[in-house]
Amino acid sequence: MIKHFKMTDMGLMSYFLGIEVVQRDDGIFISQKKYANDILKKFQMEHSKPVSTPVEEKFKLLREDKGRTVNPTYYKSLIGSLRYLTATRPDIVFGVGLLSRFIEEPCTNHLQAAKRILRYIKGTLNDGIYYENTNEVNLVGYTDSDWAGDIETRKSTSGFVFHLGSGAISWSSKKQPVVALSTAEAEYIAAASCATQAVWLRRILEELNEKQSTPTTIFCDNKSAIALCKNPVFHGRSKHIDIRVHKIRELVNEKEVFIEYCPTEDQVADIFTKPLKTELFYKLKRMLGMINSTSLI
Repeated sequence: MIKHFKMTDMGLMSYFLGIEVVQRDDGIFISQKKYANDILKKFQMEHSKPVSTPVEEKFKLLREDKGRTVNPTYYKSLIGSLRYLTATRPDIVFGVGLLSRFIEEPCTNHLQAAKRILRYIKGTLNDGIYYENTNEVNLVGYTDSDWAGDIETRKSTSGFVFHLGSGAISWSSKKQPVVALSTAEAEYIAAASCATQAVWLRRILEELNEKQSTPTTIFCDNKSAIALCKNPVFHGRSKHIDIRVHKIRELVNEKEVFIEYCPTEDQVADIFTKPLKTELFYKLKRMLGMINSTSLI
């Protein structure tokens, strides 16, 4: 970095804006253990019983769920605190995003679900992302979507993640702006969002003198969506899809991105679209590059 930018070497960084950094010869580990502990104390959950996942499998919430309303200021503070923790904890991104949808009129069930995430954090305080020391700087993306997962609006949730080397560097879990009429359409919308992020990341890497020499591979587990991405022909089954979404076809043609199939069981972005079984959740969590810091000792 010093070779290319005007900067001052102030030694090894160990702490920055609530993020703890451990630098070793074989890699870098980032986490937010201190910040996570502070959240637990702030919301009086430091002595809570840990749970294995942030969101229970097949868990659903309604806007006006059973139970009385809770203090929205308290709820907003809790969700806001959790949002900052997602800087190094992609494993809680889906749950935090889901609960953010109820921030205006939260009920007791919403608060209970938020506190479950705190209980999960209690049991995983030492977790973070480990980036192995490597010369490989190939950007790789994964994109996925559920279908009509929101009970009230029937909108789907898009998820994507990008790896650079051994660990995740960018991720997202977001409710789609429109109702998808099929799983293929939902996956296609998610892929379009992922592709635009790929372009942005490629530009940043280029500024850092790590220009990508080949198109960025984006893995998708829906063959129909992949066909839509690669087919520039305007036809009946896609005519109702917003024109903005078709931007991905242009990016494929310009060789900015390349969409490739991967089996569902290896689709790491699945962790950003819905609650998962414990075994699958931890498999995908490891694929994000997340480890427990005690394994570094």
